[in-house]
Amino acid sequence: MSFAEQLSRLQAFLDADDLHEEALDYVAAHGYLTALCICPEQVPEREWIDALFAEPPHYRSDIERESIEASLQLLKGHIARQLASDDDPEIPCDLDLGDEPDDSDLRGWCIGFMEGVFLREAVWFEDSEDEVSELLLPIMVASGLFDEQPEFAEIARDHQLVDSMVDQIPEVLTALFLLCQAPEEKPALLKPRHH
Repeated sequence: MSFAEQLSRLQAFLDADDLHEEALDYVAAHGYLTALCICPEQVPEREWIDALFAEPPHYRSDIERESIEASLQLLKGHIARQLASDDDPEIPCDLDLGDEPDDSDLRGWCIGFMEGVFLREAVWFEDSEDEVSELLLPIMVASGLFDEQPEFAEIARDHQLVDSMVDQIPEVLTALFLLCQAPEEKPALLKPRHH
């Protein structure tokens, strides 16, 4: 089965209605796997797969379970290669929250990404808290998870600002990846200024 076929089967499985309501759908799972690829600490496979589904799905067979879990690992490997390449990582949805942000795929992707961060939250902020917080801001804003906090509510009201932040997400991912996975190759924007 080709990678594209595996992905479309994975997508159909994750987007089906019979998964636990807290399970991540395909777009959210993509965001989640992206965060796992960036996380400075490797999260054990069993832990992240179980967390993705919230509770074990009702697989038709062990073969289906193995196939879905293998496809998730393949997708994670694919995302990791994209992050490490010179191209901007691809996100499987438009970089746009639209008129109804809660219904947008991008919001789902960002929520999934933050779920991945929450698995190892302390590790993310251990070494470069200010830089990581700054880089995560567009994803945090677009996720809508923090809208109750006054500073996030204020940003959310400024649609132009939100749009420009959302457009930066692919670059932010590359910068986060370099910061967390290859700190010695920090992108120029993060290099300390020498006086």
